[in-house]
Amino acid sequence: MNADESKTKLVQNLNFSDEKIAKLEIFVNEVLNYNKKYNLISKSSENDIWLRHVLDSAQLIKFIDPQKNHSLADLGTGAGFPGIVLSIFYSDVLTFHVKLYEKSPVKNNFLKAIIHKMRLKADIYDNDYQYHILNSNYIVCRAFKKLPEILRISRETAQKPHKLIVMMGKSAQEEINKASKDMIYKYKLVPSITNKDSKILLVDVVR
Repeated sequence: MNADESKTKLVQNLNFSDEKIAKLEIFVNEVLNYNKKYNLISKSSENDIWLRHVLDSAQLIKFIDPQKNHSLADLGTGAGFPGIVLSIFYSDVLTFHVKLYEKSPVKNNFLKAIIHKMRLKADIYDNDYQYHILNSNYIVCRAFKKLPEILRISRETAQKPHKLIVMMGKSAQEEINKASKDMIYKYKLVPSITNKDSKILLVDVVR
């Protein structure tokens, strides 16, 4: 799927407006320009950035209700996937706020510049998640840590209730089975729209 096809899916399947697509284009160009000097995303994924990073991130809106819940924490956001993409989509929802957690100084500087340039409703938190209070309604993880550690953070560090959304690869069910003793809440595993082998783990973490 090329860039134009990915943009079509963003519009037709995920309700991105032309204005929001234009903002995504600015963001993507900034990522690619910054990537010439710093390692924000892998060089091998640059040509597929709209599919592998943007559309992959944007699909999470299907599991988020910004009217009932008002904040989202993206742990280990990296170059801003999915956090910046979600912040762009929900930019017209006044009560919804995105919090980005990233310990890389290089990526932090990039994210701060993007948030300022695009005037996004997002905050970047330096250092690791453990230095801050995790009090968001949603916690999303994409290429963050291994599942047992994510579950531990959700269970022991994050305030409850919240919905945990973890983007996983083809071994998702196997990883869940291995971490079964930590899966103390009911979960749902749904397919990704960008890769037939990838899955998205949804957990409602209650009190």
